[in-house]
Amino acid sequence: MSENQTRSPEAELGLLDATMIGMGAMIGAGIFVLTGLAAEIAGPAAILVFALNGVVTAFTGLSYAELAASIPKSGGGYAFVREIFADLSSFIMGWMLWFAYMIAGGLYALGFAPNFLELLHVYGVVPPPDEVGAVVIPVVDVGVPLALLLAFVAVLGLVALNAVSTAASGSAETVFTIIKVSILVVFVGFGLASPMFSGAEFQPLFSEGAGATALLPAMGLTFIAFEGYDLITTVTEEVENPRENIPKAIFVSLLATVIVYLAVVTVAVGTLGAEGLADAGEAGIAAAATSFMPTGLPIIQNGGAIIVFGAVFSTLTALNAVVIASSRVAFSMGREGQLLPSFGQIHHRYGTPFVAILTSAVVMLGSVALPTQSAGNMASLFFLLSFIIVNVAVIRLRRERPNMNRPYKMPYYPVPALLGIALNLLLAGVLVEYLMRTDPLALVLSAAWILLGGLVYVALDRLKAQPDRGPIESNTEISLSGED
Repeated sequence: MSENQTRSPEAELGLLDATMIGMGAMIGAGIFVLTGLAAEIAGPAAILVFALNGVVTAFTGLSYAELAASIPKSGGGYAFVREIFADLSSFIMGWMLWFAYMIAGGLYALGFAPNFLELLHVYGVVPPPDEVGAVVIPVVDVGVPLALLLAFVAVLGLVALNAVSTAASGSAETVFTIIKVSILVVFVGFGLASPMFSGAEFQPLFSEGAGATALLPAMGLTFIAFEGYDLITTVTEEVENPRENIPKAIFVSLLATVIVYLAVVTVAVGTLGAEGLADAGEAGIAAAATSFMPTGLPIIQNGGAIIVFGAVFSTLTALNAVVIASSRVAFSMGREGQLLPSFGQIHHRYGTPFVAILTSAVVMLGSVALPTQSAGNMASLFFLLSFIIVNVAVIRLRRERPNMNRPYKMPYYPVPALLGIALNLLLAGVLVEYLMRTDPLALVLSAAWILLGGLVYVALDRLKAQPDRGPIESNTEISLSGED
């Protein structure tokens, strides 16, 4: 057995780095893109949409914290389910989670490109984004839209960073997240102080005709905004003192993210109004900023430019976070013998899961060609399904291993886990019904990925059964000290 097959990742990330990985994903493109969508469906009650999604997420967050403290292995939800359930169940969990992260990466790359073009336009480098033409590739003489090319470059750049250094990618995530949160704090400060801000914009809270029933579909479509905390558990073995720091990072990142979302949505609705926010669509937050922030400022020009600048950082941090997470899930599956063994190897020079990173990047680049809305819908659906399984896992582990060492235990067990199952199931059902009416492509592609996973599972099973190849064994080195 070669050296790189037996190595484990180095623990190079501290509590702050782990927290910023979660916040980097949650305060990403969603806060800029999804706010207008939530306002379009739920009106001023958009603020309730994000608050309730935070509550739903918190129940599953408790399950993640308990499992991460008990099973300190990289791979996130997949690693937990692999420890508790049979081969097929754990494979499906890992296969869904891996796909969800990669698709989310394509979504964030697509969100980065137009914002970056808008930023260049503010400083006169390029014409308005909708007037930017294609770039001709010399060798093949094919024109590629500049936005698509930028999305590819963003993925390739962050893949290269992650491939050569875990510490560098973690530090970059921390710096980027601090910058974008600072920008949003400035946005909220100016908004609350603006004479445009009025509590009357929240009256009535529910839109006429839609009522409170609009909350559920809006919650399902915007759920992806709060999935980022589980990314922390995908790098568990790269975090110092994971049994203590992972639960802390989950809770701190969730609380901080919910506060930021509620503050930003309050200012956006209170200044622009739910109708104006919905009309602005993906540019809703930028439109709100332009309406009340000062203009003629040196260097930063105006409020809209500040928000575009923040959007660029937000999409980059979210993209970086899912590059990390997707590769760690694939790495964990390879190490457990549920993908080819090369996925579970650590590069002898860089100390990173090199093959897992590059393979995840290939799928992520392919997903850039998908419609943005379909990519977001698929990611939300797979995350909801994954979270249901994680909540079931924490209950099963308590029953099967009651004496296991659990540095963190969820309060009022099993109520939070049962509520997590019920609420995630409800949102998944509402989302499927909504997609059947509005986005059947997302459902078809989701079913195709599951079918492909079935074929891969059977192929790997036959490969392992070949007597001349020998079994594909797990190379897991982490011991669950104190168990039973």
